Amino acid sequence: MKFLVTGAAGFIGFHTSQYLLNRGDTVIGIDNLNDYYDPSLKEARLSQLKNRDNFRFHKIDIIDKDAIDAIFKSESPDYVIHLAAQAGVRYSIENPYAYIDSNIMGFMNILEACRHNPVKHLVFASSSSVYGANTLMPFSVNHNVDHPLSLYAATKKSNELMAHTYSHLYQMPVSGLRFFTVYGPWGRPDMALFIFTKKILNGEKIDVFNNGQHKRDFTYIDDIVEGVVRVADNIATGNENWDSDKPDPATSKAAYRLYNIGSHSPVELMYFIELIEKNINKKAEINYLPLQPGDVPATYADVDTLINNVGYSPSTSIETGIENFINWYKEYHKI
Repeated sequence: MKFLVTGAAGFIGFHTSQYLLNRGDTVIGIDNLNDYYDPSLKEARLSQLKNRDNFRFHKIDIIDKDAIDAIFKSESPDYVIHLAAQAGVRYSIENPYAYIDSNIMGFMNILEACRHNPVKHLVFASSSSVYGANTLMPFSVNHNVDHPLSLYAATKKSNELMAHTYSHLYQMPVSGLRFFTVYGPWGRPDMALFIFTKKILNGEKIDVFNNGQHKRDFTYIDDIVEGVVRVADNIATGNENWDSDKPDPATSKAAYRLYNIGSHSPVELMYFIELIEKNINKKAEINYLPLQPGDVPATYADVDTLINNVGYSPSTSIETGIENFINWYKEYHKI
């Protein structure tokens, strides 16, 4: 099968592309290689894909409608896995327009391209951030998510609504994936694991928000990718039992599905830091700070829908995942 993967040089896009290529699929990768974080890391990921026979790369920004339309017409993908986005909760407070451009206009271009060049299934990245002010744990796709706490979260909730609309209007099968704090080798430098590792190794203080009282459902990259591909293979269908008097947010009469992909095992941030210290054999110097605007104190994924529909539940332990990341970090940076 031919997959178009947006954000192919990104953290999740790179690993997803590798997985698909390894099982024999053709992958058309697109990415704008922007400088939100060090482009050399994106180039290094991409270099591992470019030498594969079934991989083709196009440097394109999803905001460029004409370029997106041209790729869809020339490549005619069977499936689309849309992972390109402007990421980051805190950065959305500093640079809000980047999120409207990429996450709203960019996603609109993908939806329109899928409408005019029909694909078997569009799978797109949402985020656990959509749970916002919700406190009932674990977070379930069957809960309403109407109180985002950051513009990033609001754009991801908007993506879910836009996708449902297109599924309803144009009989387009779509599935949205709410990722929970993804980590692992080749990860993003703006994420806590990368930042903490770098600073502890350099003897610098690390900033720990909410005075260390955070809990996160850290999810290892291999588990995320397995979930992404299994959902992509399981083409969304309408829910015949959907009740408009008691509307389930996770399904619809349209071919629309939502999934959490998380380890369903929240980890206290201070234990997370202890594991980093253990693996690099060095203690962290900590600067405790209050909760940041737009941040949430805890996340915890209910993955029952993922288990029931695609037969998968993430299983990599935080201990194994952090060890794998530290080993990669040392090798990549030649430490």
